[in-house]
Amino acid sequence: MGRRTGVRPLAHYPVGVSDTSAVDTWRHTARWPVRQYELDQYGHVNNAVYLNWVEQVATDHVEALGFGREWAAGVGGGWVVREHRVTYHRPVVYGDVVLVTTLPQQIGGVRGIRRTEIHREADGALTTEVDTIWVWVRLRDGRPMRIPNELLRRFER
Repeated sequence: MGRRTGVRPLAHYPVGVSDTSAVDTWRHTARWPVRQYELDQYGHVNNAVYLNWVEQVATDHVEALGFGREWAAGVGGGWVVREHRVTYHRPVVYGDVVLVTTLPQQIGGVRGIRRTEIHREADGALTTEVDTIWVWVRLRDGRPMRIPNELLRRFER
């Protein structure tokens, strides 16, 4: 299981942020510097960028768990977003580095629910919270289908 190039271990970051050296089923964190092109006209990270981060960290997580694109294609299914609920607490600006943590909440039937928290690295401040409902769909026609048992077993408590 590879580590993202340029990602430092997170063990020294704020309490509650996971270390990416081991793949945790229930928590996965990525570290990203804010880039200039991600800003809106006010100098804050554009709202759509937060959703890109949310989807990317969830994708990185399932890839690290062994249930990524290749596995999903092999079983004929994949995840699509049904709904995002976003709460913005503080702006993120150029020069900030963010820790984006995905926290799976529930999985069963045809859907999974993930919570994502975005913290500013410098002070650990919670900047954004996102709750996302994902639906497992059949690739050939996009229709919802039951999540494969192999994936469900990974998330058994």
